[in-house]
Amino acid sequence: MRYKVIGSLVAVIVLTSLVLGVVGCGDSTASPLPPQERLRVATTTSLYDTGLWGYLEPMFEEQYNVELDVMYAGTGKALEYGRRGDVDVITVHSKAREEQFIIEGYGVTRVPFAYNYFLIVGPAADPAGIRGLIPEDAFKKLMEAGSGSFVSRGDDSGTHGKEKAIWTAAGFDYETVRKAEWYIEGGTGMGPTLMMASEKQAYTLTDTGTFLAYKGKIDLVVIVDKGDILLNVYSAIAINPEENPKTKIDLANNLISFLTSPEIQELIGNYGVEEYGMQLFTPCAGAEPQ
Repeated sequence: MRYKVIGSLVAVIVLTSLVLGVVGCGDSTASPLPPQERLRVATTTSLYDTGLWGYLEPMFEEQYNVELDVMYAGTGKALEYGRRGDVDVITVHSKAREEQFIIEGYGVTRVPFAYNYFLIVGPAADPAGIRGLIPEDAFKKLMEAGSGSFVSRGDDSGTHGKEKAIWTAAGFDYETVRKAEWYIEGGTGMGPTLMMASEKQAYTLTDTGTFLAYKGKIDLVVIVDKGDILLNVYSAIAINPEENPKTKIDLANNLISFLTSPEIQELIGNYGVEEYGMQLFTPCAGAEPQ
């Protein structure tokens, strides 16, 4: 019996050595897989809160074999990420600031890929009586009546910039407006701003896409939806490699080509239609909508 045990142990040791030898030989000859490239994107909260990025991201990653790192923030913060070289491409919605970003040498080209419209939403009772007015007149009435709170993004985002543009068009200095007792600065993204406005039964300015995505969670309705100033265009801008040499310009251009390709443009146009009964975004593939 003793000899059988020893014989068994020897067999196990020999077999283990053979296995380890095979594994060791395999390790010495196998080439390690190259690390997957990563593309850094800064995007507006509205593109993220609507779920559009979550929808498109895996398609892009599979098509180009790249890992996409999406950081969402207001347009102001996204532009700052671009200036610092923290990202390779930005997708934002503030035309004047985008053009300035390019003039300053931080971005290559502004490429529009989708648009929707801003809306003024508020409580169904419409205490300020602004329903159906153009945005400029609606803001005038809000300022003059002082009835009904207004929740602002207050975060230097594209939406916040549009709001300030409407106040200016209405004939008011924004610094004066923001001191009013009924004016509330949320300092947060579009989704949380809508939730806050709903809780306070206040008015706010929102993009169509995020409003539709949050409609089932909030007690707000569309009050103002007409006016040229409400146009909201989303653009992609590759970061200039001459300003930031670490920019992965080829991958950035791949993403822009992806967003403006006929197949993805169709997907963007159809996104959310089945769930919400209307488009969240209208594709515009490199052309400025009129």
